[in-house]
Amino acid sequence: MAELSHRALRELIENFKSPGGGTAKTGADEYFTEMISAGAFVSGGPFEAWYADGGPCPEKLVYQIVGSDEAQLLQAVTLLDRHECLGIDINMGCSAPAITRTGAGVRWMADIDRAGALIRQIRPKTRRRLSVKLRTGLEDDFEYLVNFCRRLEGEGVELITLHPRTAREKFKRRARWDYVSALKKELHIPLAGNGDIASAKEMLRRSEDCDAVMIGRLAVRQPWVFAEAHGINSTTENCYSAVLNSLEFHGEKLQNHLKTPCSSVLENLNLTNMAKRAVFFEEIGLLFLELLSRYQPPEFHLSRARRFFSYFCDNLKWGTHVKNLLNRETDLAGIERAWKGYFTEVRE
Repeated sequence: MAELSHRALRELIENFKSPGGGTAKTGADEYFTEMISAGAFVSGGPFEAWYADGGPCPEKLVYQIVGSDEAQLLQAVTLLDRHECLGIDINMGCSAPAITRTGAGVRWMADIDRAGALIRQIRPKTRRRLSVKLRTGLEDDFEYLVNFCRRLEGEGVELITLHPRTAREKFKRRARWDYVSALKKELHIPLAGNGDIASAKEMLRRSEDCDAVMIGRLAVRQPWVFAEAHGINSTTENCYSAVLNSLEFHGEKLQNHLKTPCSSVLENLNLTNMAKRAVFFEEIGLLFLELLSRYQPPEFHLSRARRFFSYFCDNLKWGTHVKNLLNRETDLAGIERAWKGYFTEVRE
């Protein structure tokens, strides 16, 4: 979720409210940040304040840090502990070559004793919930995974998130959710599962295998998915369209962020009407661009806009064509013009 799980996306997700009147929930129950490089953070890099921005709801925020140097990780945890947040998460699951070649991410899973010693040192440095994100390992070895997780549990980790693929698999095969349910039986701490969730209904179904479900790419494609899941839970409604149609979009927030008010066009939106559906997707894209310009530095605008729309455009007919149009632009103003132009020219 590099270049994706930043404040602008959190703000967008928080704009969606589930059905339920006064008891309705907004957004996700928890938000994990982009990976924060421990080395860059402790050295006071020019963009670290943006990574540490806990808005809009720091009480639901988990800072995710990555690194291979124990001293830097300890110092980063100490600094982040001073911020209001729900927890701090150590990434031991990222398999990106740029991360693993430094010995960080999933490379921590190569040595149970070293990983355990790191957690033993980190645990006293934070008052917050301490968690770790993992893959199944460098190789497909469930017994090793269990022993690794038990060691982390014994050293004070309070939550583990498992992405059930090996380091080499990337997205080459489906996530092995049977590993999640099997690992859950071996631990005494909460276990979250992650990988290949395609809908709010599937998120709720997968939650039967573990204590929580983490989603990434789907939250970008469908930033309303958490509100939809809360709606399904509260109404026992299993029809996607019925729940989505009843979602309440925060008109006041939209009016504060958007250049032109759109609460009127989103009020009581019937998404079975294709013209109104177009308005719905167009306005979400515009809102994201507005939030991005507000909550991210200019140096980040282009890369983060492209990353967002690379997933969000999957909702659109000719989505690949739209992605190509947006990728040609060199600033947010150009992306906004291209986005509006698509909906003007091919409304249907």
